[in-house]
Amino acid sequence: MSKKEISRRTFLNYMLTGTGGFLAAGMTVPLLRFAVDPALKGDGAAGDMVPVTTVDKLTNEPQRFDFKVKTTDGWYKTETPLSAWVYKEGDNVIALSPVCKHLGCTVQWNTEAQFQEEFYCPCHGGRYEKNGKNIPNTPPTAPLDVYAYEVKDGKLYLGKAQPNPVGGA
Repeated sequence: MSKKEISRRTFLNYMLTGTGGFLAAGMTVPLLRFAVDPALKGDGAAGDMVPVTTVDKLTNEPQRFDFKVKTTDGWYKTETPLSAWVYKEGDNVIALSPVCKHLGCTVQWNTEAQFQEEFYCPCHGGRYEKNGKNIPNTPPTAPLDVYAYEVKDGKLYLGKAQPNPVGGA
């Protein structure tokens, strides 16, 4: 039986091809994981509801409630402070975001004598009705966002802020 000799050129070709394949696999696997991993994880944030207050504390006058949500940014986990203006309208609970849609300042309820029963943004004079609808001829171009809410066991839970369905002025 005779052994087949491999030439130096063939040996180097095999070695370079194997090394290149190994390096390509080393770069491709993390890219594939980066692309596929979000699809494998469920959207846990969509169902996150945070307890804010008890329902018996709510009135038909908007009250400000502060709460914290857990935020994960890469490896960094933190609690982000948020606020909501919450009131009852019949059996419904209305939870409005206090962030002005003009430039992101914080709106206040019923603080200006000339603008009674309105949300007012002191930064640029933005005004909103009680339901969050922006008042015509004021800087905001959209209504205040509303928080998704859930009432369970006498407690009010708030979720993510969503566009207000009342429509803008």
